[in-house]
Amino acid sequence: MIRLYPSSMPFWVKWFFRKLIYRYSVEENRIFITFDDGPFPDVTPWVLDVLKREQIKATFFCVGNQIEKHPDIFKRIITDGHRIGNHTFRHENGWRTPAEAYKKSIDHTEKLIAQYTTPSKLFRPPYGRITPAQVKLLKHAGYKIIMWSVLTGDFSNNLDTGKALTYLKKHTRPGDIIVFHDSCKAFENLKTILPDYISYLKKERYKFEILS
Repeated sequence: MIRLYPSSMPFWVKWFFRKLIYRYSVEENRIFITFDDGPFPDVTPWVLDVLKREQIKATFFCVGNQIEKHPDIFKRIITDGHRIGNHTFRHENGWRTPAEAYKKSIDHTEKLIAQYTTPSKLFRPPYGRITPAQVKLLKHAGYKIIMWSVLTGDFSNNLDTGKALTYLKKHTRPGDIIVFHDSCKAFENLKTILPDYISYLKKERYKFEILS
């Protein structure tokens, strides 16, 4: 079955977790492109090449054990001028992980990031799954929890990339936080969607910015 993913975060999630960040209120045509799950060989360097060619900066929410496996790729993300965010150590599902263990995973990853650059304290929960207890712990520790307003669905094996692009272009608005994945699972879809989507955003005169 070909599947399209909702362009925006469901209303009930935003209502229940009102202190999280889903998009930004902006006066200009600003957009925030983000990538989750990396760094991965082949995939992340390809993404970085595209961004460098297009002169775009993005935010990468990196997984701790991927940083350990591929430090040179991680260092290139930083060298190329992109922002680093935290995506747990092993891509833990927050709904299945006790709050203290979840925070421990995030803190471990933050220490890894600190070996290479000043941590941003930006965090995105894998799958967007997080509990109120986890939110409370992370907020108390100074983390800024970043969700999204536009989901590309690039991770899906059954994605119709043509329809997905049409859907993304129709629903993108100034201030949106866009989620891509620099992972092996997403690579084939990413190769089709990312360049075309960037071309569209440039045509619409969007300004690409990193999260802060």
